[in-house]
Amino acid sequence: MSSGPNVPRGTKPSPSQISTLGTSYSRLEQYVQILENESTIQGLLGPREIDKIWERHILNCAAINELIPAKASIIDIGSGAGLPGIVLAIMRPDSEVTLVEPMQRRIDFLNQTVRELNLTNVQIVRGRAEDQKISAQVVTSRAVAPLNKLITWSWPLVEKGGKLLAMKGQKAQSEWEEAKTERPSLENLTASIKTCGSALDLSVTVVEILKES
Repeated sequence: MSSGPNVPRGTKPSPSQISTLGTSYSRLEQYVQILENESTIQGLLGPREIDKIWERHILNCAAINELIPAKASIIDIGSGAGLPGIVLAIMRPDSEVTLVEPMQRRIDFLNQTVRELNLTNVQIVRGRAEDQKISAQVVTSRAVAPLNKLITWSWPLVEKGGKLLAMKGQKAQSEWEEAKTERPSLENLTASIKTCGSALDLSVTVVEILKES
């Protein structure tokens, strides 16, 4: 990666948000610097996103940490720049996190980023989620695909007693209803729309689907 200036740009977290992030903050700040210096070069984030990395990406992803049990194994599908997978790996050193990404240039970025951040609890797998034979207690995704497709790809990776967490924003409820219309079998799943992030002064909407033991 380039050795550009490590000067954070854009809006930084508030003191209360930094306090909530605790010991994770310094490593998250290092990750932000990597994204600022490399993400547009690698085509991972648009130029207009650079000044909003903390607000729109890091804190947004950090919010779902509250929905993940202690010491849970995590698979992040379509990880891209590592969102939310790398954020969760930083915040949850007690968890093993697998990043699944099909594109080689993104894999290269993830490998280099994991090395720079010295994240020993991360594995990186190149490929499509639907082709994987792995599983975890929690499967996460962010801006990957419509919910009906996302469930098809993710569900086989969720262990019994585990959960799928799909970050979907304000349209989460309508997308879930649409998915059930397209695939009536989804009615049998235990799903709920969760709002998380209050500790970070955020409101992040997630579709949580539980897999019965």
